[in-house]
Amino acid sequence: MPEPLADLAHLRLERPSEGVALLTLDNPGMRNAMSDEMTSSWVAAIDHLAADTSLRALVVTGEGGAFCSGGNTSWIASEPEASVDRLRSRMLPFYRAWLSVRRLEVPTIAAVNGPAIGAGLCLALACDIRYAAAGARLGVPFNTLGMHAGMAGTWLLPEVVGPAHARDLLLTGRVVDADEALRLGMVSRVIDRDGFLEEVLETAAGIAATAPIAARLTKIALADGGHADFEAALQWEALAQPMTLATADLQEGIRAAKEKRAPEFRGH
Repeated sequence: MPEPLADLAHLRLERPSEGVALLTLDNPGMRNAMSDEMTSSWVAAIDHLAADTSLRALVVTGEGGAFCSGGNTSWIASEPEASVDRLRSRMLPFYRAWLSVRRLEVPTIAAVNGPAIGAGLCLALACDIRYAAAGARLGVPFNTLGMHAGMAGTWLLPEVVGPAHARDLLLTGRVVDADEALRLGMVSRVIDRDGFLEEVLETAAGIAATAPIAARLTKIALADGGHADFEAALQWEALAQPMTLATADLQEGIRAAKEKRAPEFRGH
């Protein structure tokens, strides 16, 4: 286990069940906008979790009524004379900081409890799975603010919903409700607000109980749009599946199935 983290500003890290971590964006007065303090805390938390070998799943959510309203762009408006180079030197590290969640080798879930807007939606898209609370609203209204999309939005959104829906959402800037987000494939489930986080955490606990080596290899197989072609998928699986067949976890899984009990996977 890594050393405990010092106090995090605008962010909470909790461990609600074995193998599960919960990161809560905690800046409700700004609808969980990505403040400088929150960004620094996020980097520290992801570094901490990446070093935690007991981690099996991560859930990301927002405090209060919002998931995340996006980047704190007040500094952009306050620097109208800033050069392109100066702005780029600030934006690229900001993108990389938040997208660092993608380097975790465990399944990640965005629990979209309320509005997920702009860079906030991009953070959710960077997670492996998205569940939305009923009534949540999601969108990338960058163009309506006079700016191009950021935070890998032009890559993440097409990867999740396909190019046609991505063009619609990015070019119109429209914000959709949770039900339409489900139809578009932006989220996998819409869950009643009552008990929303508890249900997501229960799902995360179920993921955490699966064989961790198999889960990690599956995440790698599906990363960045998956395999280049059918043959590449076969070649990968012909290596990855034998890796799991050679584990003690596989033997435990078979025993548990025969004994009609829940398996106890150890990650080896």
